[in-house]
Amino acid sequence: MREVLDKLLAWWDEGHPVAMGTVVGTWKSAPRQPGAAMLVGLDGEAVGSVSGGCVEGAVYELGQEVIASGTPVLQRYGVSDDEAMGVGLTCGGILDVFVERVSREDFPELGEVAEDIAAGRPVAVVTVVEHPDPALLGRHLVLRPEGEPTAGSLGSERLDAAVSDDARGMLAQGRTATLEYGPEGERRGEGLRVFVASYAPRPRMLVFGAIDFAAAVARVGSFLGYRVTVCDARPVFATRSRFPEADEVVVSWPHRYVEQEIAAGRLDARTVACVLTHDPKFDVPLLEVLLGEGAPDLAYVGAMGSRRTHENRLERLREAGLTDEQLARLRSPIGLDLGARTPEETAISIAAEIIADRWGGEGEPLSRTSGAIHRHGD
Repeated sequence: MREVLDKLLAWWDEGHPVAMGTVVGTWKSAPRQPGAAMLVGLDGEAVGSVSGGCVEGAVYELGQEVIASGTPVLQRYGVSDDEAMGVGLTCGGILDVFVERVSREDFPELGEVAEDIAAGRPVAVVTVVEHPDPALLGRHLVLRPEGEPTAGSLGSERLDAAVSDDARGMLAQGRTATLEYGPEGERRGEGLRVFVASYAPRPRMLVFGAIDFAAAVARVGSFLGYRVTVCDARPVFATRSRFPEADEVVVSWPHRYVEQEIAAGRLDARTVACVLTHDPKFDVPLLEVLLGEGAPDLAYVGAMGSRRTHENRLERLREAGLTDEQLARLRSPIGLDLGARTPEETAISIAAEIIADRWGGEGEPLSRTSGAIHRHGD
């Protein structure tokens, strides 16, 4: 929903009912991940995508029906359907799309959810997408971290209580997925499926070293949806004018900055760190903090430098007490082997390695591989 939220909220504010189709489950090579959304307005306008073009026509028609009836529909598209060729999903994937009408009456909590997302406050929207009682389809429960107010209901206090703990756990991890329970919220049962859409703050990218390569990495990181911080101890280089696409530019010794961020709990398992300083006085103490005892379990830690620089760096880090197991987390030399030469090309190679790490890719040309194209993580 995040990608279509601005348009959805505009229609919601104006009081216009909208059909929203959301991918709530995928199998095999489905082209979009759970949470991808498409809107169908009352005037026929379509916004967003659920499949990159494969089934949009079918979802568009279904959306118009849902606007008129107000009855939500969970629809499966894929090669296992007799209608697969009709909807165009011929690439071997299967996806479940939940289509619901969204209006002030159907989803009165949307305004508060949009405010949370805009402010970077964690919020999750739980939606009933399957239940024996049709009256419960499309019910929403809005959850925030423990101790903060909830809104809406899935239909009963028992259902809300059964789902809340699991959904809050997913929110803490930034995960979006479908959960299954018995009709009354029984953990060992089936019949109730809820879709948990987590809207956590953007993951962070920390870029150390205010050099031209850092500007390119910051630009690509922002494009990928990261909240980018550039940090360097040299104020003459660490300036806003040199890094206009970074969310913040910090003048500080990198290791001290990271120690402060760890103490404040602002780094998590989605954070990526790119150490581009390739200067021992900066990168060795920084990597001690990023990889050593008590270091957070970051998604990615990479360091720039030649192979000789890398070997020298490893020697210094071992002398500082880091173990082979800790050093195994370091990606250095940084990036995938794309033959990159320019800062922009190097930034793409670093981004490619981060993406491959996230989804378990091998970095091989798809033309040389077989099997499923899209990998599915948590």
